[in-house]
Amino acid sequence: MKKLLIILAMGATLVAETLTLSGSVISDNQKMITSRFMGFVTNVNFGEGEYVKKGQLLYTIDSKEIDSAITQVKLGISQAQLALQMYQNQYTNVKLNLERHKRLYQKDMVSKHEVETLELAEKNLNDMIIIAKKQVAQAEAQLKEVENQYRYLRIKAPNDGVVVAKNIKVGEMAMPGMPAVVLSDLSDLKISTEISEGNLNRVKHGTKVVVHIPSQGIKTIGTVAAIIPNSNPMTHTFKIKISFKNSNNIVYPGMYAKVEVK
Repeated sequence: MKKLLIILAMGATLVAETLTLSGSVISDNQKMITSRFMGFVTNVNFGEGEYVKKGQLLYTIDSKEIDSAITQVKLGISQAQLALQMYQNQYTNVKLNLERHKRLYQKDMVSKHEVETLELAEKNLNDMIIIAKKQVAQAEAQLKEVENQYRYLRIKAPNDGVVVAKNIKVGEMAMPGMPAVVLSDLSDLKISTEISEGNLNRVKHGTKVVVHIPSQGIKTIGTVAAIIPNSNPMTHTFKIKISFKNSNNIVYPGMYAKVEVK
C-alpha cells in the first residue's frame, strides 16, 4: 500500500511538471489601411483572405480633384513665367537705353535726371525679376507637391500579409481615417494565452515552451516574448505572448493553439 502511494505521488508530480494552456494565434503586425484623401474607389485588386505582397497595388481612388488642382497650378506656373519674361524683356530694353543715355550724358545731350530715372527703373526691374523667379520656383514646387498626392490615390500593401478584412467596393466613397483594409503579417505571428498568478513563476521572457496548432498538425518550439498584466486585477491572470516560426505560411490568426510549459 505504501509503495502504491509513492507511485501515485510520483505520477502526480510528473503530471504537475507540464502546464497546458489554451490560446489563439494573433498577428503582432496587423495594420488597418486607410485613405488619406476622400474619393470614389475606381479599382480593387484584392479579395478577403487573399495573400498580398509588399508594394502590391490594393485599390485606387478617383483623381479628378487632384487633376483639377494640377491644372490650376500649371496655369499659375505659366502666368509666373510670363511675368518673368516680361520683366526680363523690359530690363533688357531699359539697360540698353540707360547705356545710351550715359553716353549722351557724357556729351551733355541729356540731363542727369533722365539718367537717374533710367537707373532707378533698371534697379526696380532687377528686383521684380528676382521676385518673379521666386514665384516661378514656388509654383513649380507646388506642382511637385500636388503631383506627389497621386501616390496617395494608389494604395499599396505596406508589407506581406493576408487580408483579414475588406471594407471597400468599386464605386463606394473612400473616407480618410476609415479602415478600408485590415492586413495581417503572417511572418510575425504569436500565440496569445493567459496564465494564472500562481503559475507565473514558471515563465519569464525567453522561456522556451512547446506550441501545438492542432488543426495544422504542427508541433514546434516557441519563446515567451511578452508578459502583460491583466487590466482586471480581480482575475489574477496574466496574458503572455509566445513567438514561433510560421513555416510555409500555413498558420493564420484566429487558429486555436495549445502551449505546454514544462
